[in-house]
Amino acid sequence: MSIRITAVGDIVMQYGDPERYFAPSAPITRASDVAIGQIEVPHTTETAVSALTVPSPPADPAYLDVMAAAGYDIGTVAGNHAFDLGTRGVLDTIAAARNAGMVTTGTGANLAAAMVPAIVDRSGVRVGVLSFNCVGPRESWATSKKAGCAFVKVITHYDLDDLNPGNPPQIYTFCDRRSLAQMTEAIEALRREVDIVVVALHKGYGHTPARIDDYEFEVSHAAVDAGADAVVGHHSHIMRGIEVYRGKPIFHGLGNFVCVTDALTPDPDSDSEELKAWARRRVEMYGFAPDPAMPGYPFHPESRNTAIAVLDVDGGHIRAGFIPCWIDDDARPVPLAEGDRDSVAAYIEDISRRAGLDTGFSWEDDVVRVS
Repeated sequence: MSIRITAVGDIVMQYGDPERYFAPSAPITRASDVAIGQIEVPHTTETAVSALTVPSPPADPAYLDVMAAAGYDIGTVAGNHAFDLGTRGVLDTIAAARNAGMVTTGTGANLAAAMVPAIVDRSGVRVGVLSFNCVGPRESWATSKKAGCAFVKVITHYDLDDLNPGNPPQIYTFCDRRSLAQMTEAIEALRREVDIVVVALHKGYGHTPARIDDYEFEVSHAAVDAGADAVVGHHSHIMRGIEVYRGKPIFHGLGNFVCVTDALTPDPDSDSEELKAWARRRVEMYGFAPDPAMPGYPFHPESRNTAIAVLDVDGGHIRAGFIPCWIDDDARPVPLAEGDRDSVAAYIEDISRRAGLDTGFSWEDDVVRVS
């Protein structure tokens, strides 16, 4: 049997009416046999903050009904905001997704629960999904006695090559071998249970075009080596390049999808020093300030290039690709046909080349195929 799996990047529903943001893309996700989206923030009525940095405010649990109505079957939830609102935030999100008819993976009441895959059966094809957070903070990680997310710990090493004080260091990133093994063992176990394995990785340096760090290749390749048929990345809130490794697609970052929030743009009258500091750091670290004409979309201008990943499964064969989308002036991701917005497809090819990837790109009907 043949089925279509689709996947998108970060979904944040904290601004306005969520139905209208999904409207342009919902026909595609509803037509998919399996649609996967990253639930980026807790959906809960809890307000007690557990995060140490700028936390996400809670999103309405009922909004997950909107996501499900747009065709989503699986929500990946391992991410840096998973524990922002504590244990209740974790458990409320899982419960709200389940009540909406979606299956989640990546968080739980403890680490064992967070490692349980989401599995769905479509036309006799069993699809399994696992979700891991690679970016911290440590407070978000689940343990044997604490709620949180499944994770891969990443180590950063700074090396000053010429030993001249004050010079910028060379930065090396790599995976902690124990947590990497924890991930690969889970993938190997899932591989034995299902026909198709998709691994979602919350990874990448934020808000910066094209950049893919060393650990991202390491963890993605390890997932494929362990049995993943595809890897989908998110977290950086901007598209990243697409790699084909051992014949398997790695979407290093699917960027934003429905991603609307007022949490990252401080009100001039606000007394939140954390938000004001974040606004300053955003300019210093990432070189941009949000477009004031889009107050609910406080992200890099290039992040309006986005995509829906596509995996067409026919027997044991997978044809991978993506449907280019443009986030319009109302912050809605709009799928685009060949010729309408070839620049989005060209942008994704360009950032792939800039990251050193030799992926092939070609149009086939409404999908840009990768090889």
